[in-house]
Amino acid sequence: MTTDNPFTGAQLENTVYDKANMTNARFNGVNLSNAEFFAVLSNARFTDTNMAEVEFDDVNLSASTFNNINLARARFTNINFSNAVISDANLDGMTINGILVSDLLESYQASRKKADKET
Repeated sequence: MTTDNPFTGAQLENTVYDKANMTNARFNGVNLSNAEFFAVLSNARFTDTNMAEVEFDDVNLSASTFNNINLARARFTNINFSNAVISDANLDGMTINGILVSDLLESYQASRKKADKET
């Protein structure tokens, strides 16, 4: 790996990048606390990344994949979940429109059992 990169170890606090092209840029061990992004991140990859208490507003994540994600205490408002798939998830305490998901699933299972008995 070359060491002639002028950004290695750079202190860039409060720097503004306006209309910068960072295609294929790699951020390794970078502290982006309190950073703001108004950017295109199509096909970006976040691995082993701490994004606790991050705010997403007017973000397009369509066709994105989330794996091994901790969303404990996350809040979703005005979200389009059409055709979204949730599997192998811990739904303890999760609510949808104020209703516990565990209660919804229990009610669904009971109605399926009743329908199966009637057929």
